[in-house]
Amino acid sequence: MSTARPSVDARAVIEEHSRSFALAARLLPAAVRDDGRLLYAWCRHADDAVDLGDRPLAQLRRLERELQAVYAGQPGESALDHAFGELVERRRIPWRYPSELLAGLRMDLEQRRYPTLDDLMLYCYRVAGVVGLIEAHGNFDPSKNVKFESFASMRIRGSILDELRAVDWAPRSTRAKSREMERAIAELENKMGRSPTEQQVAESLDVSLDDLYKLLDDLSSTTLLSLDELSYGSNDDKPVPLVDTLQSQDKSDALTDLEREEMRNLLVDSIGLLTEQERLVIALYYYEELTLKEIGQVMELSESRVSQIHTKAV
Repeated sequence: MSTARPSVDARAVIEEHSRSFALAARLLPAAVRDDGRLLYAWCRHADDAVDLGDRPLAQLRRLERELQAVYAGQPGESALDHAFGELVERRRIPWRYPSELLAGLRMDLEQRRYPTLDDLMLYCYRVAGVVGLIEAHGNFDPSKNVKFESFASMRIRGSILDELRAVDWAPRSTRAKSREMERAIAELENKMGRSPTEQQVAESLDVSLDDLYKLLDDLSSTTLLSLDELSYGSNDDKPVPLVDTLQSQDKSDALTDLEREEMRNLLVDSIGLLTEQERLVIALYYYEELTLKEIGQVMELSESRVSQIHTKAV
C-alpha cells in the first residue's frame, strides 16, 4: 500500500456537509480528529455516489468492488481510496463495518419498507450508526476499564441522531417546544385526572392563548401520519389502512353518481312535457343566462308574459 499522503481535503468535506460533526471534531486529539474527518469523507463519498450519480445501482456495485480492493491492499487510483486504505490499516477497521454502510445504501435503492421497529433500527444502523461504530472501534481505549459495548453504543446512537437531525425539516427549537408542551399536558392530566383546557395549558407554559395557538400551528408540521397505519372505518371490528379511508374531493361515490343520473333523467322527462315556447324560455334563462327582459326582446314578447311562461314551466 502506498505511504504517500494523498491530497484529500477531508476537513472541507465535513465542514460543508455536517456542522455538528465538524464542531465536535475540534474537541478531539489531532490524530483522532484527522481520522474522523477522513472516515466521514469516505462515507459522504459513498452516499453521494449513489444518491447523486447516474445509474445508482451501478455506482453501488463500483463502491463494493473498490471496498474489496482496499481490503485486499490494492486500492484504486483515487486519493480517497488510498487515504481510506491507510485509515483501515492504521485503525484495523474490520471489513464488515464499511460493508454494512453499503448494505444500507442498497436498502435505499431497493425502496424497502420497514414494517417493524427492528427493521427500521437495522436500516438506521446501516446508514448512520455504522459510522459511529467505526469511530468507536478506532478510538476505543481498553485501559479506561470501560466495556466496548457501552462505549460503542453511545457513538452509534449519536451518529443516528445526527443523521436524523440532518434530514429533519423541523428546527430543533420546534422539537424542543413540542417536548415541553407534551410534558406540560402530561403533568396537568396526572394532576387533574382529565384532559386540560387550552387556557390551562397556556398558563402552565406561561404564554398567552394567542401564543399557544401560534405554537400549535408550528408544531402541526412536525406530526406525521402513516398511510399504512390501521384505522377503523364504519365497521369498528375491521381495521383498514388509513389510505383506504381517504376520499378525493374531485371524485364522487357510486351513490352520488346514481342520484345525479336519476335527477338528470327526471329533468329530461319533465322538459319533454313542456311546450316549445316554454323550453325556449327555460333554455334562454338557465343556459344562456339572459334576463326576462332580454328573453322578451328575443321572442318579441313582453317581460311580464315571459315571466308567466317561466313560472308555468317551473
